[in-house]
Amino acid sequence: MSDLLSIEGLGISFGGLKAVNDVSFRVRPGEIVSVIGPNGAGKTTLFNMISGVYLPGAGRVMLDGADVTGMEPHLLARRGMSRTFQNLQIFQSMTVLENVITGYHLQEKGPVVADILGLPSSRRRARKAMAGARELLERVGLTRAAEREAGNLSYGSLKRLEIARALALDPKVLLLDEPAAGCNAVETEEIDHLIAEVAASGVAILLVEHDMKMVMRISNHIVVLDHGEKIAEGDPATVSQNPAVIAAYLGAENAHG
Repeated sequence: MSDLLSIEGLGISFGGLKAVNDVSFRVRPGEIVSVIGPNGAGKTTLFNMISGVYLPGAGRVMLDGADVTGMEPHLLARRGMSRTFQNLQIFQSMTVLENVITGYHLQEKGPVVADILGLPSSRRRARKAMAGARELLERVGLTRAAEREAGNLSYGSLKRLEIARALALDPKVLLLDEPAAGCNAVETEEIDHLIAEVAASGVAILLVEHDMKMVMRISNHIVVLDHGEKIAEGDPATVSQNPAVIAAYLGAENAHG
């Protein structure tokens, strides 16, 4: 099975400090790959390079066989890469349904004048976006909240809303930056099931998450960073027993003990 996302020797420095150095891994269709590591390990910086927020100083990002290194986020989205953020990027004053509909805008290829004049082609696209958004809300369990103002949702529901909007782009690769952060146990389980369901549909998922129980439960493969370096990778069982990983999280003295 070919790789949908391939990270090859990616690196970046800030003021002479190597924030990420020579990191490589791959993600296949339907696979959940998690990037973990202590605070300051370089996880979000890595995500920002992959998703076009930062221009890498070294290495390549390959998306479905094409070199997309440094490509702007909106262009990556059109090529099949979608992302959520650690800090929610939700339009709080818009309805839940309207938030998801915004995710369809990048797919629209009709002329702007058609929208201005309200031509039939524009109305057809609007109906299609509305129907697609409602299907996604059902998929993430937010159908009843469709007409509610997004700012009135619980934190866990907002996290699922952000995933729904990312899915509106019909991605091949979905990057999730701490999707369970701030959620209680029930909300985390709901997001856990949602991520597994999305992966089962063939989407390649790259995940950054601090909830180790969740990571070990749903990941097919785990990449471990520490001080910007990849120190281990493998399946959950292998990674959880790796001395370098234990030392990075607990400290060498505790790991030895």
